[in-house]
Amino acid sequence: MDIAKYLEAVKATISNLDPVVLANFANHLQAAYNNNQNIYVIGNGGSAANASHFAQDLAKGIFFDAPVAKTMKAISLTDNIAHITAIANDTGYQNIFSAQINTFANTGDVLVCISGSGNSSNIIEAVKAAKQKGMFVIGVTGFDGGQLNTMSDFVVHVPLHEMCTVESIHSIIFHLIVLELRERLTGQKASGI
Repeated sequence: MDIAKYLEAVKATISNLDPVVLANFANHLQAAYNNNQNIYVIGNGGSAANASHFAQDLAKGIFFDAPVAKTMKAISLTDNIAHITAIANDTGYQNIFSAQINTFANTGDVLVCISGSGNSSNIIEAVKAAKQKGMFVIGVTGFDGGQLNTMSDFVVHVPLHEMCTVESIHSIIFHLIVLELRERLTGQKASGI
């Protein structure tokens, strides 16, 4: 692998991210916060790790030492292994997120779906369940975006065809959103930026 070429590709991809799209991503999450709606985050593999990290940052990281009356109600549906494995064992892996959405979510809640391919069956089933609940769906994708790009109400797309790098860029986007929301909601700016 050409390390310098890889780093240039990552820099170029980050440079081509649309600031308006990223600002609107933050807007949708801030609207959920303002309206006391829940934010659910899902993904598989590395995207499951990103989902867990992003949900934690939304719920805790934004407000880590700020005196606020309320925090963001964000949770990753990748984290309850007992529930996930029970659903997968009893009704199939494709249902691990949709079943949780049917149990926990309400109309107006937000679902953030992280999927490199945009075609994972459990992500697609989750979107279907979310739409039936009247949720707002945000797709965070890579490659060509797959079905998730067309099914989502709002999309943040990273047009790369290498999963590790897509997941890395997604992580950068999530941290950017957390820092943006921290500044908006607490007035605390990112140090040195």
